[in-house]
Amino acid sequence: MSAVEARDVFRLYSSPEGTSVALQGLTLDVEDDELLVVFGPSGSGKSTLLRILAGLDRPSAGTVSVLGHDLRTLRGHALDEYRSRTLGYADQHYARALAPELTARRLVGLRLALLGVRQAERDGIADRLLERVGLLDRAEALPRELSGGQQQRVAICAALAHRPRLFIADEPTGELDSANAAQIYELIRALSRDVGATTVLVSHDPESAAVADRVVQIRDGRVSGEGADAVVNRGGWVRIPEELLRGASRARLEPAPEGVVLRVRERAAEPERTPVQQAPGEVVARTVSLAKSYGGEPVFRDLTLDLAAGQLSAVTGPSGSGKSTLLHLLAALDLPSAGEVLVLGTSVSTLDATGRARLRREHIGLVTQGTDLVPFLTARESVELALALRGVSREDASERATATLASVGLDELSGQRVARLPMGERQRVAVARALATQPQLLLADEPTARLDEANARAVGRLFAELAATTGTAIVCATHDPVLIEHARTEVPLGTLAA
Repeated sequence: MSAVEARDVFRLYSSPEGTSVALQGLTLDVEDDELLVVFGPSGSGKSTLLRILAGLDRPSAGTVSVLGHDLRTLRGHALDEYRSRTLGYADQHYARALAPELTARRLVGLRLALLGVRQAERDGIADRLLERVGLLDRAEALPRELSGGQQQRVAICAALAHRPRLFIADEPTGELDSANAAQIYELIRALSRDVGATTVLVSHDPESAAVADRVVQIRDGRVSGEGADAVVNRGGWVRIPEELLRGASRARLEPAPEGVVLRVRERAAEPERTPVQQAPGEVVARTVSLAKSYGGEPVFRDLTLDLAAGQLSAVTGPSGSGKSTLLHLLAALDLPSAGEVLVLGTSVSTLDATGRARLRREHIGLVTQGTDLVPFLTARESVELALALRGVSREDASERATATLASVGLDELSGQRVARLPMGERQRVAVARALATQPQLLLADEPTARLDEANARAVGRLFAELAATTGTAIVCATHDPVLIEHARTEVPLGTLAA
C-alpha cells in the first residue's frame, strides 16, 4: 500500500458564474519515504492537490487515502489529529506562517507546544533543527530580523519538528534567488529523510528535480507525464509535453514496430513583439545615500539611484539583500535609517503618517507578493473597490476598471471571482488594480514568484509595454531572469548596497 493513493479525483468549484474544474480525473501514487516533485503550469491543479492532501479541501469525486486515512470522510477530531500529527505543511506564503512576535526557537517549537511537549524538550528539538540548518545563532531573532532564505528555513524546520509522516511543500522557493533555492531543496531532502517523511513538493523550478526520487507533470487537472514519459490515462487520453510541440500546427499518429510515432508539422514562427523603447522621462523617485538597518544589522547602506518615468527597473540581488525593504521605503511604508527617499521631489522622511498615506493614495501603486485580493470579489469589483476608496465616482470607477482590465488582457475574465482565477490571472488583476489609480510610481514585489515561465514572460512584456505607453515608472523587486530581461535598467543591490 502506497503512502498516498489518489484515484480518479475531481475537484469542482461552484459560483454564480458557473462551475470550474481544478482536478479532473487525477490518479497518483506516492510511495513510503519517497520525495515526489510535481510540475505543472499555473492553474493546472497542483495547489488544489496539496490542499486536498492537507485536509483543507475535499475531492468532489474520486478517492484520496494518506497512510490509511480516507480524506473524504475525516471530520472533527480525527481531521484535527491528522493535520496536527501526521501532516507537515510548508505553504508558499511562508512568511504568513511565522508569527511576528515569536523568536525562531519558539516558532520551530510551536507545534510541539500545541501537542503538549514540555518546554525543555521542545527547545532542545528546535535548537537541534536550527543548528542543522545553520541558524542556531539566530534562535532568538524575530522573523523581521531574518532574510527571506532564513525565514524559509525556519518555516521548514517548524513544519518538520513534530516528525510528520507526510510533508508537503507548495512552491517553497518562489521568493528566493537560485542559490538560496538550491539550499532549500537540499534542506527539504535532508530533513525529510531525517524524520522519515514521505514528501510531495510542488514547484515551477526545474532545479527542484535534482532532489527528487520521482517527477510527475500535472496539466488540466490530470497527471500528464512522469519523467520523460507521457502518461496514458483511462480512455487512451495522452497529453504530449508542450516543449515537444513548440511551433507545431498539426500532428499525425503512425503505427511503428515499437508502438506509435507522433509526427508534427511546424508552423511559421510569429515575430516576437518588441516593446516600444523611448528615452527615460523625468525622475519620479530618487534615493540619496540611503541606508536601512534592523536590530543594528544593516540591510544596505549608501544607496543612491534615480528611477525615471516611462521605464521598467528591476531591483535584483540575493535573498536578504534588501529588495523588498527598498520597495517599502519607496512606498513610504517604512522610513530610512539614514539618507533620503524622495518621491516626486518630496522627502518621505519629512511627512507624518497621514502625509505618507496621502502620498501613496495619490501617486503610488503597489503590487505585493501575495496580491492581497479579496477572493469573493470579481476582477472588476477588485479594481472598482480600489478606485472607490480614492473617491472616484461609481461610473468613472466602472469605466476605468473595464479599460484597465482590458489593457492587461483580462477583459473577458473581468466578471470572474478572484478565487476562480489561476495565479497568473490573479497577478494581472493586482496589476490592473494598481494601474487603475493612475500612479506615477508602480512598485511590484516578486510579481512572477509563483508563475510558470510562460506567465512570467507575459508579465514581463506587460510591465515593459505599460511603462512605455503610460509613462509610469515601474519598479520590480525580482530574482527572475525572465522578468529581468524585459527591464530597461537593473539595480543590483548585492553590489551597490553592500
